[in-house]
Amino acid sequence: MAPTFVFPRTLQHLEQDSSSEDNDNNNNNNNNNLSVQNPTNISSLSSSQLEEFVKGVSFDLSDREILCIQDQDVFDRVYSLVRGYSSLHHSCKLNLVESLRSNLAVLLPNVDSLSRVSNEDVDDHVLVVDRVASHRNAFKIYTYFLLNIVLAEDSNNAPKVVAASSRKKQPAHSWNWEPQRARILNLIASSLEINLELLFGSSDPDEGYLSFITKNAFTMFENAALLKDSNSKDALCRIIGACSTKYHYTTQSSVSIMHLIHKYDFAVVHMADAVAGAEKKYSDGSLATSIVREIGRTNPKDYVKDTIGAENVGRFLVELADRIPKLISTNIGILVPHFGGESYKIRNALVAVLGKLVSKAFKDIDGEASTKNIRLRTKQAMLEILLERCRDVSAYTRSRVLQVWGELCEEHSVSIGLWNEVAEIAAGRLEDKSAIVRKSALNLLIMMLQHNPFGPQLRVTSFEATLDQYRKKLKELEPSEGSDNENSNVDGEVDDLNFEAVEKERQESVTDTFMSQEEDAIPMQNGSDSSVPDVGNLEQTRALVASLEAGLRFSKCIEATMATLVQLMASSSASDVENTILLLMRCKQFQIDGSEECLRKMLPLAFSQDKSIFEAVENAFRAIYIRKNPMETAKNLLSLATDSNTGDLAALEFIVGTLVSKGDISSSTISALWDFFCFNVGGTTAEQSRGALSVLCMVEKTSTGVLGSHLQDIIDIGFGRWSKVDPLLARTACLAIERLSEDDKAKLLANNSVRIFGILDSLITGFWLPANIWYAAADKAITAIYAVHPTPEIIAADMIKKSLSSVYKDCGGSDTDTSSSMPITVQVAKLSRCLFVVSHTAMNQLVYIESCARKIQKQKLAKEREDIESQNTDSNGTASTGTQKDNDINAELGFAASEDAALDAMFEKAEKEIVSGGSKDKNLVGICATFLSKLCRNFGLLQKYPELQASAMLALCRLMVIDADFCDANLQLLFTVVENAQSEIVRSNCTIALGDLAVRFPNLLEPWTEKMYARLQDTSISVRKNAVLVLSHLILNDMMKVKGYINEMAVRLEDEDERISNLAKLFFLELSKKGNNPIYNLLPDILSKLSKQNLSNESFFNIMQFLIASIKKDRQMEALVEKLCNRFSGVTDVRQWEHISYCLSQLSFTEKGMKKLIDLFKTYEHALSEDSVMDNFRNILNKAKKFAKLELKTYIEEFEDKLNKFHMEKKEQEVTARNAQIHQQKIDSREGFNVNKNYEDHSTSNTSSDGEVIDTSTEGTNSLSINGKSGSKPVPEASSSALSELIESDQVDIEVQSPMVKTTGAQRSRIKTNVKGEKGDISIIKESSSVLSELIESDQVDIEVQSPMVKTRGAQQSRVKKTNVKDENGDISITKKRATRSRR
Repeated sequence: MAPTFVFPRTLQHLEQDSSSEDNDNNNNNNNNNLSVQNPTNISSLSSSQLEEFVKGVSFDLSDREILCIQDQDVFDRVYSLVRGYSSLHHSCKLNLVESLRSNLAVLLPNVDSLSRVSNEDVDDHVLVVDRVASHRNAFKIYTYFLLNIVLAEDSNNAPKVVAASSRKKQPAHSWNWEPQRARILNLIASSLEINLELLFGSSDPDEGYLSFITKNAFTMFENAALLKDSNSKDALCRIIGACSTKYHYTTQSSVSIMHLIHKYDFAVVHMADAVAGAEKKYSDGSLATSIVREIGRTNPKDYVKDTIGAENVGRFLVELADRIPKLISTNIGILVPHFGGESYKIRNALVAVLGKLVSKAFKDIDGEASTKNIRLRTKQAMLEILLERCRDVSAYTRSRVLQVWGELCEEHSVSIGLWNEVAEIAAGRLEDKSAIVRKSALNLLIMMLQHNPFGPQLRVTSFEATLDQYRKKLKELEPSEGSDNENSNVDGEVDDLNFEAVEKERQESVTDTFMSQEEDAIPMQNGSDSSVPDVGNLEQTRALVASLEAGLRFSKCIEATMATLVQLMASSSASDVENTILLLMRCKQFQIDGSEECLRKMLPLAFSQDKSIFEAVENAFRAIYIRKNPMETAKNLLSLATDSNTGDLAALEFIVGTLVSKGDISSSTISALWDFFCFNVGGTTAEQSRGALSVLCMVEKTSTGVLGSHLQDIIDIGFGRWSKVDPLLARTACLAIERLSEDDKAKLLANNSVRIFGILDSLITGFWLPANIWYAAADKAITAIYAVHPTPEIIAADMIKKSLSSVYKDCGGSDTDTSSSMPITVQVAKLSRCLFVVSHTAMNQLVYIESCARKIQKQKLAKEREDIESQNTDSNGTASTGTQKDNDINAELGFAASEDAALDAMFEKAEKEIVSGGSKDKNLVGICATFLSKLCRNFGLLQKYPELQASAMLALCRLMVIDADFCDANLQLLFTVVENAQSEIVRSNCTIALGDLAVRFPNLLEPWTEKMYARLQDTSISVRKNAVLVLSHLILNDMMKVKGYINEMAVRLEDEDERISNLAKLFFLELSKKGNNPIYNLLPDILSKLSKQNLSNESFFNIMQFLIASIKKDRQMEALVEKLCNRFSGVTDVRQWEHISYCLSQLSFTEKGMKKLIDLFKTYEHALSEDSVMDNFRNILNKAKKFAKLELKTYIEEFEDKLNKFHMEKKEQEVTARNAQIHQQKIDSREGFNVNKNYEDHSTSNTSSDGEVIDTSTEGTNSLSINGKSGSKPVPEASSSALSELIESDQVDIEVQSPMVKTTGAQRSRIKTNVKGEKGDISIIKESSSVLSELIESDQVDIEVQSPMVKTRGAQQSRVKKTNVKDENGDISITKKRATRSRR
């Protein structure tokens, strides 16, 4: 019998076994082991010899029987080839691999046949045993050599960094190894799946064989390139599954799998495939259970440190739950405790696992009722955990939970009982502070709308109507069947539906059955008649009513989110805006109330600089308003234009222009718009006609010539009888005339010039339009005149004269009757219109002059360009040279520059003449300007007529914008009005005008900057809003420098009006994007000024938190640490300490910033006594510990101990100082006072002439006087009793520390009782209490009274007891006597 083959630790150990056999012949184990005796060094062979050697081995393996591998000669030669496998040629490798693999493939059927022979020939037992041993040996040898070949080949083919060119040339002489490897691994996997019980003598193979197979299989799992080959990967999974499950190698495999999962992220999915494959093939989940238990036993804190391992373990669990949900559901309790761990990645994974289990593990419930109940309770518990995790502390986990709920909704795994609860949670998460959570919440609501079980229409009114009908029907059914249903409940709560749903699930299946009910409910919602379909018996009607109530609740929940969605559209996060628009589109699809109004608010987002936001708005607009039917598209667009405000119209114009350029608005849609404008469509109103013309004006901006085709219709309809019905139609017609192309304007002047200008003149000077419409119409009419007329100043002068004459005519008629108020009213109205015409005409004249200047400049440049081109293309060299010389001479003499200067001077003169004129005689507008300036200074008159004041100030501001001298002369008047005007409309208009003036004349407005910022404090919301807008525009466009008043803008972050607050936030957000973030430099100044303002702590904290959050750079954060710490040095106010420390706590600390904070301890140590300051520093340290490395963490902990210690010391010092101060105040209140007026005479008589103090202890008092001069004041009785209490508290040594008293030029003196003053004697009479008398009588050891610290002129500091101190005025005598002594 051949020696037994034992798996060595390495291939080379087969040679070591043979050497150990020679050295130890007594070792029976080694004698029975097969080892290498005569290895061949194939590296010494030539290529031809090596090829012959390989062919010989292959011939022996194929020609002899398959068990020949045990022969020593064959074994040695095969070993030699396997050992030197890497040096073999590809053909030799192929021969060797094919020989070994084919022999093993033939051997496997023999093993099965061997088991059958053994059962038949029981008599010849010895022969069977020998055959089994030979087959076992050969089986192990083939397996061993083949696996070593696979490992050797894979190590040679390991990926290396090679050039792209070498990769292309490499396959020329290479062989295709992957199919060979897959065949080998599949063969080994098949060998494990056959019956090896007879071969190995037991149901499990020996330990060495399994250890060798699994070890090498797991080693191959570490090769990412190998796993890309699906055949090889599947074979490895089969090997792992068979070893772990069939042959009970579970524990060791679990450890190896966990190691792979932690170390290699690419192996996670493949490990899950292996584990799930083993469970499905062998119906044994022991491997999966073992791994899950191993994960469950892991300390949750370990996953906090190993973040990569935590992520891989989480992915593995999710993959397992997806593949074998039922098995994981039975072991989920092991994993639930990890929800309490700190690793959010594990919590994310567990949430995803629960989602997979809810959707897959409970689809079919078979078995007994008790089993069903347990599984249903398990599912309910999982759902409750998912609901609870929506409030997880980590934003990542909250986001993941919402994503899981979205997946469950998509798979219809959420019952109606939970539907509304999930919807309400998602609606609440829309206000989450994290953008990723808000994004997930928006996506969840989109998914819930898309898969809602309540129908395609979710109008609240339709639900309520249908619900009322079925409630009535339910009441009709209840009396007839009420006696049979004692437990019926008709309160209509959704929770009752939960129990009914659970009962139904128990009877039928886990999946929800409400969809079929809702399909019946859909036509009921649409039905408007009172009769409703019969849905069945009482129980079915109750279920339908509960379902309708749930649908109504869901609809109201979505409707309630509209206000939040509008806020999200103004979010700085692009994902918020995009997903909000998608949700609103879905809401409109399901007809949620208020969704269409919210969608219109997305129009201003078309101006967003973020390309993704603009694309989202464009796509939403195209999906909602653009239809295949041109008539529908036209109707949608004109309705949108009719209902939009000025800002929305500008955005709509931008979007329409984009869609026209892309061809989304076709020519057929434009024709449909003309049909609406011309009333060719039945039922068209004047308002719709105006909307159609407005859209056509927008189209004209992109596609010129659209309006020219219907020019006559614009004049006839826009200014005809329909303008009386809708006065705004005339304004829109003026806008259309203004936007005509140059060719169309020429046609208009040629054909209808007299008519059109007559109409426009009558519109401006006439009174056939209402007052509220006239101003807007006159604005566009004047602009149209200047856009079309060749000499607009002539017709404009006529209009001004007509307006003035109408005013003066009325004034002349009203002079005779001053008591009547009616003429004054007419005069004021016409005067207001006249001022508007004058000022708006002057403004348009300025624009006209500037446009003329641009045209001249453009013509001049075009001419110069033509001259240059003609010079380059001129064939006559002489002429070209002469022209070039002339141009050079002109350039040297500066003629070109002088021409530009002359043009500029001419344009400047033309602008100057608009208001002030070029000569002493003022022009028409100049005369009106003088009158207007005087009128605006008549405050008494304007206060009586607020409308006149609004018109006058608006006109004044327009004229100030035109002329610098006029602006300078009236600037003080303007600021006076903007501060003191009673009308908030006037103040708002003036505030806006200040912005225009700052752009036009920045040097004139620069000294008034503080006054402009003062508008932010106005009591009116509209004034503050306009001030924020104006200042934002000026600062962000670099038209005004950010000066020291920016703190006023910061205060607006906490404005009571939400819109103003949002505008201020937008300003600072945009400001932070400019350059190197100006907020970084402004922050210390803002902090200083806000600390001095009367702001609540909450408002201050919110402002600074927002501002600091806009600083992102680490370098700036580190610099702010130093700046803020240094601010502690010059501050003594506790409130400012608190504010500075709070700002420090809001910074994002880096390692460098943290070290800087620690180094600057001396700057803020004095502020650490305050608890609020200390709390802020603790917050800093807690945040720093999260990112700190081990060394820095130790440093931070030491610093924390130092802070706490210093804080306690400061607190103790504070307590001591406070107690001393209280004590000092008590003594101060008695110094220089007499205790009782009754003793004044007595104390005076008992005072000796030399200033000696006489102790009148027999009378129960101690009296003190200096030089007989009384400087005392009576002491109240309350003070006396307080002193008694003070003395009572001291039992043995009674010492009273008196206050520090300072006198001019004196040194300190500390004495016992008497103090000599600079001006005479101070007498102190202390009335002893009974307790004090008893203390004195009882002969206490030492009663000491510490006198005040007094600075007397020229005296040295000394402390004496029972002695005399000589000062400049005399002796100070101190005497203490006991009560028993006689009076001296």
